[in-house]
Amino acid sequence: METLSPNFFVHDIRATISWYEALGFELTMRVPETGDPAWAMMTCGSVTVMFQTFASLGDTLPDVSRNPGGSLLLYVKLKGIRSFFERVKGSVTILQGLEKTFYGATEFSVKDINGYILTFAEDEG
Repeated sequence: METLSPNFFVHDIRATISWYEALGFELTMRVPETGDPAWAMMTCGSVTVMFQTFASLGDTLPDVSRNPGGSLLLYVKLKGIRSFFERVKGSVTILQGLEKTFYGATEFSVKDINGYILTFAEDEG
């Protein structure tokens, strides 16, 4: 195995791209290249995420839930969590503010515009 890149199914891919750009992600690929995208790849540092419209899924993979969000939490490690938190706190839905966990990490959790949960963490020592 070499990488793991989650592919989120979303209703509004343009709004999703904008939301993730506010976190510092950059659009690195989209299909099609012009018009309304059905799929997009975004990166921030060494983290890659993909987004695909529910409509483009069609009837394939019937086991994929057609409901936004899901029972999934993405755990993203980063450096400079406190400055990152200050930069994004006014533009995202904070579910849990900055807290030191029992296992020593400083974390905060947000909900993206599609109902997915992202927890950002740093081992501050």
